[in-house]
Amino acid sequence: MRMSPVVSRYAMATLGACALLAVEVTPAQAATEPPTPPSSPTAPVVPGTADPADPSECAATAAQKLGWGAPTRESDFAGTTLPTDWHPYGPEPGHTRNGTRTPEAISVADGNVTITGTADGTTGAMSWHPGQKYGRWEACVKSDEGSGGLNALFLLWPVAEDWPVGGELDWMEISDPSRKETSFFLHYGEDNQQESGSVRHDATQWSAYAVEWTPERITTYVDGEEWYSTSETSHFPPRPMAMTMQLDYFGDARDGTAMHMDWAKQWALPESESAELSLAPGDPATGQPGDYPQRAPRLLDIGDTPAVAADLAGAVTVG
Repeated sequence: MRMSPVVSRYAMATLGACALLAVEVTPAQAATEPPTPPSSPTAPVVPGTADPADPSECAATAAQKLGWGAPTRESDFAGTTLPTDWHPYGPEPGHTRNGTRTPEAISVADGNVTITGTADGTTGAMSWHPGQKYGRWEACVKSDEGSGGLNALFLLWPVAEDWPVGGELDWMEISDPSRKETSFFLHYGEDNQQESGSVRHDATQWSAYAVEWTPERITTYVDGEEWYSTSETSHFPPRPMAMTMQLDYFGDARDGTAMHMDWAKQWALPESESAELSLAPGDPATGQPGDYPQRAPRLLDIGDTPAVAADLAGAVTVG
């Protein structure tokens, strides 16, 4: 593992060897101002698609620095409703059955999506389908300060809902109430072993968090800077994963808080494998598949809707 100066690392006893990465303008003579062209009618913004009038809140990104190119799909949260490929959880019990996850805790306004959590544990979560094995994900997010008990997360979760053997990749978990430290957790194996690391970063400011998962390495970034990497491939998820955004309640919050996302992007790699299981556009999702199996990802008929057909065929979508 390689470690940058801003990274601290800790590991479970079961962890094998891994690496931590850690201008003057002179007016032209006799120049005249060109006539102002007539304005064009403004096209309506489709909910969820990129809005050119809504610039990104995150100036520095891994995609820009590393030249990832155009994403396979992206969400920009224009309008006032969630894009149909984002699936809110619940209503249902929350993380480890603490509190309540409800779609009512998720709102879309001013080009951002917000998950709000209250002191009694009423909060929200949502997943982005379809998933894939291997790829890149990046999202622009900020987290309000809290008082403990409400963790802000981005993670990759097994589409097959076979945790813990299906793995879990927490590429941004913020439990620090001041939101000044971010953690990474890679869960693996039948007995939920973990490797982990952390970075000091002010997540109350808009920040671009990213993860790249290839057959050889998993690497995380914040604002384009690498802060964790592992090549312990035996710890990697064995099957496709889907991105989720969660504000998880751990039972001891004294005040509420919120997390906000400006945009999310996903890239497929040549090695990527599309998930066979998914959710239809607009379907609810769940963090409790044993109790709500009807909300779990399933095989979809490719002819159900054009959106499903496009997604399952691996087409480029903006949603």
